[in-house]
Amino acid sequence: MNFAILTSGGDAPGMNAAIRAFVRRGIALGHQVWGIPRGFDGLVHGNPVPLNAASVANILMTGGTILRTSRFPDFTHQTVQEQALERLRAHAVDGLAVMGGNGSLAGAGQLSRQGFPIVAIPASIDNDMPGTDYCLGFDTAMNNIVGSVDKIRDTASAHERIFVVEVMGNRSGHLAIAAGLACGAEAIIIPERPTDYGHIASQLQATFARGKKHSFIIVAEGAGDARSTAGALARLTGHEAKWVVLGHIQRGGPPTAQDRLMAALLASKAVELLDQGQHGRMVALRDGSITDLSFEEVAHGTVPTPINWLSLAEILAR
Repeated sequence: MNFAILTSGGDAPGMNAAIRAFVRRGIALGHQVWGIPRGFDGLVHGNPVPLNAASVANILMTGGTILRTSRFPDFTHQTVQEQALERLRAHAVDGLAVMGGNGSLAGAGQLSRQGFPIVAIPASIDNDMPGTDYCLGFDTAMNNIVGSVDKIRDTASAHERIFVVEVMGNRSGHLAIAAGLACGAEAIIIPERPTDYGHIASQLQATFARGKKHSFIIVAEGAGDARSTAGALARLTGHEAKWVVLGHIQRGGPPTAQDRLMAALLASKAVELLDQGQHGRMVALRDGSITDLSFEEVAHGTVPTPINWLSLAEILAR
């Protein structure tokens, strides 16, 4: 059969490793594998390209996606979806894997409900997709944040400053919490919980009174911005506060071993589902095992944010 794969939405470290695994596992099962450049936009306006073992060589360790990606809001329209289905059938594609976040899964679900065989691979540095404990890119992004904070720490300590570091996470604070706990942040600000600047300021005052030379605040972009947060804390504490927005540096660089491993396991499971005639499903890590669940289950699922880690981070930063 002819299977195709595309990457959609924001890029995530590990996407290339997953493309490699999907292609090579697909070939091992006796199938031809195609890549669709530029996500859903390319599905409608572009042409698939053949992929083989050689064409995915030496991409395991690279960030981004060799298939490139895009955001394509027009895909919500029925007529555009019909064009995509026509293109898939014209190229004799028997099954499609969509790799991306929540928006990508929504697009996959729309095509699936119209009867086309589709599976999804969760990839989001925010780790915010229902139904899976892990999304590709999360570990690499967390390590990128921790590495950046470790570098900033030298200046923070030398000048005895408060530093506010803004990280990604528009609707979910999972990345901010995990990175904040890992880098020893004094406070972590997330969209899921109201921000009490007075409480944070008192905590910072207490740390300076104990002789600590610097403090870090991690703020998820969906909960506020680093500049205004730094201004508020400077006014409340009387200490100098600087701010840094890490931006897209969080997405870049070689994927960690964890993301490479998960890419291999999740992508291999995806092509195996298509090989077995199972579709309308997302592959997932749940309770330590690679599994899959229906798009409907994902749509009605929730994403638990580890709120209890916030108090632990506060305790450990004292």
